Amino acid sequence: MLLNPTFFKRYRTPLLIALICLLLYTYFAHVLVRTDYVSLVILYTGLFFLFYRLVKTHKENTALLTSLAFGFRAIFILAIPNLSQDFYRFIWDGRMILEGMNPYLYTVESFISTGNSPVNQAQELYNGMGPLNASHFTNYPPINQLCFVIAGLLSGKSVLGSVIVMRLLIIAADFGTLYFGKKLLQNLHIPVYNIFWYILNPFIIIELTGNLHFEGVMIFFLIWSLYLLHSGKWPLAGVVLALSISVKLIPLIFLPLFFQWFTSTTFSNQHVQNVIARSPAPRNGIPRAFLRLMGFYAIVLITTILLFAPFYSSQFVNNYAKTVGLWFQNFEFNASIYYIVREIGYLFRGYNEIAIIGKITPMVVVLFVLGLTFFRKNKSATELITAMLLALSFYYFTTTTVHPWYIATLLILSVFTKYKYPIVWSFVIILSYLAYINLNNANKSENLWVIGLEYTVVYGVFIWEVFLKKNPPQTSSNRSIL
Repeated sequence: MLLNPTFFKRYRTPLLIALICLLLYTYFAHVLVRTDYVSLVILYTGLFFLFYRLVKTHKENTALLTSLAFGFRAIFILAIPNLSQDFYRFIWDGRMILEGMNPYLYTVESFISTGNSPVNQAQELYNGMGPLNASHFTNYPPINQLCFVIAGLLSGKSVLGSVIVMRLLIIAADFGTLYFGKKLLQNLHIPVYNIFWYILNPFIIIELTGNLHFEGVMIFFLIWSLYLLHSGKWPLAGVVLALSISVKLIPLIFLPLFFQWFTSTTFSNQHVQNVIARSPAPRNGIPRAFLRLMGFYAIVLITTILLFAPFYSSQFVNNYAKTVGLWFQNFEFNASIYYIVREIGYLFRGYNEIAIIGKITPMVVVLFVLGLTFFRKNKSATELITAMLLALSFYYFTTTTVHPWYIATLLILSVFTKYKYPIVWSFVIILSYLAYINLNNANKSENLWVIGLEYTVVYGVFIWEVFLKKNPPQTSSNRSIL
């Protein structure tokens, strides 16, 4: 079949695009150096253009798009990540657990500074992660730690071997996201090809598969949970959502948004209606829907606590809270509104007020999420996911730190909505890697002109779509994000 001239004639364009992508991804994975900024931007721009062309012109051929998506991921399997060094800490944590030690109780620096090597290749791992990472307690939740342990079990003496294992886990999670994402799109009567704006996106392939960020695993559990919830299986959805939280804490921000889903008497899904009909009658005047909501929250909370329980101690709680707090009151990277507020603080106070701003920002985010919960209609699955997208967007717009891989969650949520700005952001996010380009950058400060360009594009599309664009009424047959 592959030698059939008709086959080549029919698929000449996608095969040519696939070949070019293969070459570009190969260079990206095995040759590119992070500081080669020109090559980085050119490669990424080329890959993004070709990705857009593939999805737009071959959206009905899901088998082709699926084959290409995972074929491109395979190029990275034997590559050491070149845009992130976090994976060295992943390997360290996994090997610490296998040595019988709680990774939440010790910093890497505490061992290296005393000449102690508790794990294989300790010095190499320390050199790879860098002193900043090594000086802080780990912040990765238990299911994330389980992935690190699996890598340690299967390859406890090789950095590359551990990288391969973790990469295969992330690719497997992407298969799960594709599977449940397609089923959820079908149930919502949204074109199935929308999932490829996530699965085939070079941002996802490079940041998750290439750079080993476990947002991909968290997203798999999140989409699985949403599919179960829409299918009426809310107890199991609660368990799976807890698994998502136990990979990355970010889904915690979504919990208030489920209020209307459970308390509304209007359900579009027939299976959900059947489940409601079989539910016990109200007790002591308490509405049945409210009992389901409390049951869902209890399942999420109890499952999450049980997953953290093996690591529990008073020192663990203190260390973990301190480490999470760093993201609000110490770290700064690729922020937008925060940088504006910071400059105002410099103008009036003369110093960086991140400690104060970092305490206020979470409260503002909570108020915004509660506003979405009680003052915006979130009764259908599409409305719920749209609220989740807006809540997380607001958080990233106001937080002090936005690493590129953070927006992967925005991207997957967007495929179930009418909004395109996360796809645009997944393209311009490459500018965050250029933030330190400055000929006179002796103090390693970020180039705010570069960050300003990134957010000018993102906010421009966001404001147009959310506040200015007049959207015609959507039907179940024509709802698509692009």
